[in-house]
Amino acid sequence: MIPALLLIIVAVIFRIVTGFFGDSHSIGWLNFAPIAAIALCAAAYFPRKYKFTVPMMALLISDLVLNAHYGFSLVSPFVLSHYVGFAIVGCLGLLLQRRASWKTLLPASVVASLIFYVVTNSVSWIYDPGYAKNFGGLIQSLTVGLPEYSATPSWMFFRNSLISDLVFTFLFVLCMNLGGIRERSRARAARLRPVAAG
Repeated sequence: MIPALLLIIVAVIFRIVTGFFGDSHSIGWLNFAPIAAIALCAAAYFPRKYKFTVPMMALLISDLVLNAHYGFSLVSPFVLSHYVGFAIVGCLGLLLQRRASWKTLLPASVVASLIFYVVTNSVSWIYDPGYAKNFGGLIQSLTVGLPEYSATPSWMFFRNSLISDLVFTFLFVLCMNLGGIRERSRARAARLRPVAAG
């Protein structure tokens, strides 16, 4: 579990660093952070008391730092939508916890990215006055976004989060599998030791 926790820490640091140092021309990279995958994988693999606390703390820490940097409120509907999306994706991870593997989690990672994207962009459509409150406005929020952000349309944020979620999920499952192999070999060695001593 330690390598997986380190992977989450690296993902959070990456999100913060890109938030601080990404310029306006590379704003699409700001969403190259595996937010949905953290919720999915932690819920699928971690012990019960860490399934939601570790990913929520990871998101909260990065949100606190980034929102302070940009002067955003933590209680705005836009920020709260991250936590709603996070919780839904975590529930998807819970459904897969008994059969967590590459075969189940990589496709689930695509679904998780889509859930997170639709939830957060739908909330933007509802609360941002720049969007028309009709079906066309919803489609705009999910595809091109607002004109002031035309250099980085919404679909690019989805593309970046989808790629980063898939990469993170692959690495997370790899960490958990390697950790499981190591634990099984330690347990086997511990069982053999008394026999060898006798």
